[in-house]
Amino acid sequence: MKLPRRFFQPLATGAPAPFRDLPVRLERMIHFVPPHNDKVRARVPDLASQVDVVLGNLEDAVPADQKLAARKGFIAMAQATDFAAAGTGLWTRINALNSPWILDDLIEIVGAVGDRLDVVMVPKVEGPWDIHYIDQLLAQLEARAGVGKPILVHAILETAEGVANVDAIASASPRMHGMSLGPADLAASRGMKTTRVGGGHPDYRVIADPVEGVAERASVQQDLWHYTIAKMVDACQANGIKAFYGPFGDFSDAAACEAQFRNAFLMGCAGAWTLHPSQVAIAKTVFAPDPAEVAFAKRILEAMPDGTGAVMLDGKMQDDATWKQASVIVNLAKLVAAKDPDLARTYGLG
Repeated sequence: MKLPRRFFQPLATGAPAPFRDLPVRLERMIHFVPPHNDKVRARVPDLASQVDVVLGNLEDAVPADQKLAARKGFIAMAQATDFAAAGTGLWTRINALNSPWILDDLIEIVGAVGDRLDVVMVPKVEGPWDIHYIDQLLAQLEARAGVGKPILVHAILETAEGVANVDAIASASPRMHGMSLGPADLAASRGMKTTRVGGGHPDYRVIADPVEGVAERASVQQDLWHYTIAKMVDACQANGIKAFYGPFGDFSDAAACEAQFRNAFLMGCAGAWTLHPSQVAIAKTVFAPDPAEVAFAKRILEAMPDGTGAVMLDGKMQDDATWKQASVIVNLAKLVAAKDPDLARTYGLG
């Protein structure tokens, strides 16, 4: 067991010291880009100003015979655009730890564009041992390449074992940025009887008790992912990292996508994956606080400047707990306003 005082020590001589606190960034959507696709990659410079995070995907959805092209495409993409100047995060999802491509993914990318890379997303993380491996390897590669800032690690929860070890994963390294729910692989790992990528299922529902004389019983569809999202959010928040909803695969159903994103937002997720341009606007809307909520939250903070005591606003008691809730909403509004001047005016923060 590593002693607490050694937790923030670099794991390789010459590697940058880990962050004590996560950089404060707006990450409403993690937008996936297939870097082996030349036409899509050509649109990245314009895309960088429209999204909070651009992620070059090297793993699932990239055919085996295109893995090398995807890696080279990501490096070219990282070199061609100044993502930091656009205020946009640059991430990559590497191949799984049991794949033949993982080592070259990290060696080549960190060596070529390590100073530009913010986060490495690691698929199918099953326990803290996976994070320890990536942690040590990244430190060695950062030292060799002279990278000046630590590259963070983001884990995808997409196996039953990973969900069972979620707390240990969240606390495994100071590199931990956050976690995303991977519902498709997780469904297969759990033996769930669905082929959907995220969202609900019409057969997963509760039914009301029978009422004499009423033939039809009320029935409501439930959220398959409520338990897992809540467990992930608790682990992330307890360790000072971020939780994210993953992919929503039905691009034709914007209403269901928005509902799933909003559930995740209300439960504490910072953002979600966007796999199609149509989902970017949904994420921007959902993962930003409602202006009326911001206005009321500002009233709470103004009425309780130091967060102590209790006051009544519109017939509702406000105290230390609601002051903390209001702080979360106002702080998020400030991040969103810094990215979007129109929302700054709407929130009264311009």
